[in-house]
Amino acid sequence: MNRNLALIMAASVPFVGLAASEVTAAEAAGVFAKGRTHFVVTGGSGQAFNDDYLVIGVGGNYFVTDGFSLGLNVEAWTSGDPGITKVTTSAQYTFFQAAIKPYVGAFYRRAFIEDWDDLDSYGGKAGLYFATGGNLYLSAGVVYETYSQCEERIYEDCSSTYPEFGATVAF
Repeated sequence: MNRNLALIMAASVPFVGLAASEVTAAEAAGVFAKGRTHFVVTGGSGQAFNDDYLVIGVGGNYFVTDGFSLGLNVEAWTSGDPGITKVTTSAQYTFFQAAIKPYVGAFYRRAFIEDWDDLDSYGGKAGLYFATGGNLYLSAGVVYETYSQCEERIYEDCSSTYPEFGATVAF
């Protein structure tokens, strides 16, 4: 073999390894890769103002880097009085390297309450994504939320911890 060819081949080995690891990293991130979008549908029940509510929501998350997304979600609290609409901005990191994908996040939320002053809250969450096939993921987690300018005599409790369940379609 030609000595120059052998030197070129030996010098290119580190670059071949780099290219292979970049492809592997992008493949590993999959639906949690930079540039991907997730559409989220949420549902459940909630209690406020001594009334029970059906909670339905929609939203989206955009991945600004592999595993890290920024989101916007809207929830409607129906079948209770007063009517409540919540708008949430969030940041979340998903550990996409694992088979079951843990996530951690933080959020800021504004609640628009019919005939009441708006109420702000913030908090954190953690949970797991479970792949169901294709681009559909189910999630289960726990949320801690605390309310700003909260008066316990009106709202009874100014912080809460509750379960979170969701279905995510990733594109």
